[in-house]
Amino acid sequence: MIMTRRLQVLLDDAELKDIQKAARRRRLTVAAWVRDALRQRRAAEERPDPKEKLDAIAAAARHAYPTADIDRMLEEIEQGYRTGDAG
Repeated sequence: MIMTRRLQVLLDDAELKDIQKAARRRRLTVAAWVRDALRQRRAAEERPDPKEKLDAIAAAARHAYPTADIDRMLEEIEQGYRTGDAG
């Protein structure tokens, strides 16, 4: 069973009028407009910030990591599995 709860938000007159106009433009009640706005905000906050990801990639690219030919790396991995030295 889904329970609904009441949320009271105090707004000044000008802000409320702006929200009423926005709701009217979308043919929604103020309550439906506010619920939609809150859902959108929550969804936006749940998504990772692309800038954070790009910063992490840029930081990683500044380092020199050991690397080798892919066939050689796969061979060394397999060798580690066979000898039990996988980590």
